Amino acid sequence: MKKDFMFTSMSVTEGHPDKLCDQISDAIVDAFLEQDPYARIRAECAVSTSILFVSARFLAQAKVDIPYVARKVLNQVGYVEEDFDANSCAVLTSLTEFPPDALTMFREKEMSDEEIERLPGRHQVTVFGFACDQTPALMPLPIYLAHKLTKRIIQAKRRKIIPYLSPDAATQVGVEFKDRRPVRIHSITVIASQSRPATVPAARLADDIRQQVIDVAFAEEAIRPDARTKIYVNPVDHIMVGGPAVHSGLTGRKNAIDTYGEYSRQSGAALSGKDPLRIDRVGAYAARYAAKNIVAAGLAQECEVQLSYSIGRSRPVSIQVETFASGKIPDSKIAKLLEKHFEFRLAGILRDFNLRFLPAMRPSGFYRKLAAYGHVGRQDLDLPWEATDKAQLLAAEAGRGQG
Repeated sequence: MKKDFMFTSMSVTEGHPDKLCDQISDAIVDAFLEQDPYARIRAECAVSTSILFVSARFLAQAKVDIPYVARKVLNQVGYVEEDFDANSCAVLTSLTEFPPDALTMFREKEMSDEEIERLPGRHQVTVFGFACDQTPALMPLPIYLAHKLTKRIIQAKRRKIIPYLSPDAATQVGVEFKDRRPVRIHSITVIASQSRPATVPAARLADDIRQQVIDVAFAEEAIRPDARTKIYVNPVDHIMVGGPAVHSGLTGRKNAIDTYGEYSRQSGAALSGKDPLRIDRVGAYAARYAAKNIVAAGLAQECEVQLSYSIGRSRPVSIQVETFASGKIPDSKIAKLLEKHFEFRLAGILRDFNLRFLPAMRPSGFYRKLAAYGHVGRQDLDLPWEATDKAQLLAAEAGRGQG
């Protein structure tokens, strides 16, 4: 296990075509669940020059105008320009109904523990959750800073601090680690595109990004760029305009950005575009919840939780914990604590996190907000899997076990 290294993570803004597709997919999920919390819905998008394609499968007591939902997201993100206009681009749909399935018609809030135990799993997947004490959000510093920069770019655009920016931008932050602890900022890269026509000189754009994005984002950080930090703003000159008119997008293509910036492992399945019946989505949230509480309890500086699910089994067939030699008690004992105190069964996760009902409770949308800037580590959203309400219990039990 390396102790001294440099690690980079990347983030993109909500106007990046891949993230645009994620947001439309999750906005469709929200729209169905707002009307029918027990709806089944899968939605995937692809976007390119002047065209958006949506493939959706559903079974619901709901009526959703999918092209309207898609155009609403495009408008809110800011695609109202001639080369890609939310109001004039073509929106194509392929819609299919799911067949009725008795195994998906359960009401988790009314189920006994025995009934939850008997509910068989419908999918096989291995998911990962991670937490570390590098940031207040208990997230790895590289992805935490990369997200902070992309959020600031969009803030600068919307507040007209840098009014000529387009919604599409990307950031990358490299952090140097010593003994697995972050010590300095190695490099920062920002790719920021302009709205058409691109008229602002590259030098002015670079100055604006440095002053209004990088300096502001790092102003309150303990580790900031220093004299040796390499800063690149649009290092390839021809990158001037962005969005779907320049490069295509697809739902589920930014898993690392959705999770831990590849500092930790993540499952191969996309998180966006699925209702909460998919264990490959909600299992990843449950794994993050477990890992975050372990770190918050002081049982480890870093913790990765692996849950492996198999078809026909309600519980994970395997719960593995890795603390990268930072654990205060053996990893095997932490795994036993998780098995004892955390709910990893599908119906139990839905019940404890209230996942089917959150879109109706939050009219501005719930799942769509996860589709940009990360499904985990969000301090701007009240997410049930970001709570650390079991940290005290875990610390107490671990202490008794040590005694």
